Amino acid sequence: MGPRLEAGIEVLPVFNLVLVRNRGVSFGLLANLPWWALAITGLLAVAGLSVWLWRTDRKLDAAAIGLTIGGALGNITDRMRFGAVTDFLDFHVGMYHWPAFNFADISIVSGLALLLWRTREEHRREPAN
Repeated sequence: MGPRLEAGIEVLPVFNLVLVRNRGVSFGLLANLPWWALAITGLLAVAGLSVWLWRTDRKLDAAAIGLTIGGALGNITDRMRFGAVTDFLDFHVGMYHWPAFNFADISIVSGLALLLWRTREEHRREPAN
């Protein structure tokens, strides 16, 4: 099944299942670093986010931080098991493909988007000087 997934299995005209091992971070950046360096960096980020989670009293912030931590831990687990993150979701329009990603990435992006949205809303409500 591995070689077939590496070539991709069409699920919808705009979506394939694939098997990609991403040795870097977003879009394959920093792929020249060893897996353990990226895993340690991820663990440091999780530690910082955990402190933030512990200190927050806002439920939306806690949910957003939890999503981000969960996604980061999923990708760290992949790095520790395989030396790379396993990506398998491939969206495309014609020949133009978005880089493959996984559910951990969705969790990270969703958590960060919630934090940015909440921050934007908070700034919108502040009275103008």
